[in-house]
Amino acid sequence: MVAPENREKLLIIWLILSSFGIMFAVLSWMQEAKLIPSSEEMGLWKGVLALLTGFVLYWSIAYNITGGPGDK
Repeated sequence: MVAPENREKLLIIWLILSSFGIMFAVLSWMQEAKLIPSSEEMGLWKGVLALLTGFVLYWSIAYNITGGPGDK
């Protein structure tokens, strides 16, 4: 059994990783649609951009969901 304080930390980690994955997939779709430069041109910056936009997604949606980390 996971302690409640550890459960909340695991939820936060899971939501941040999920947000990163979602934004990485969105950026990949944008590359396929030729809306942003290819992976060869962007290199490491695609991951950095996915991380930054993933945090925005987390703070704007996941943080405030019912039962989530921001729910008091």
